[in-house]
Amino acid sequence: MAATRMLMVFSYDIADDRRRRRIATLLEDRAARVQQSVFEATLSERETAWLAARVRGEMGPGDSLRVYAVSRHARPRCLTFGGVPLAEEQDYYLV
Repeated sequence: MAATRMLMVFSYDIADDRRRRRIATLLEDRAARVQQSVFEATLSERETAWLAARVRGEMGPGDSLRVYAVSRHARPRCLTFGGVPLAEEQDYYLV
């Protein structure tokens, strides 16, 4: 049985430019940048925990990371205006 996947929103506030670039690069490998410090990805709980742990490992004092889960039921109520559209849930991915 496949792991349940949800839309995950990662938002960070990183003071140091070098750390911020490293963290952005980590997130860009698995998620779509939708604003300067906000990324979205459809991930399982395990994938989310792994990515959050990688980001936490790069963080310094005073930095923050927030990760929000958007359920399948809440997705239709999400609004976006401009920028990158909300990630669509799909059963397959083209690589």
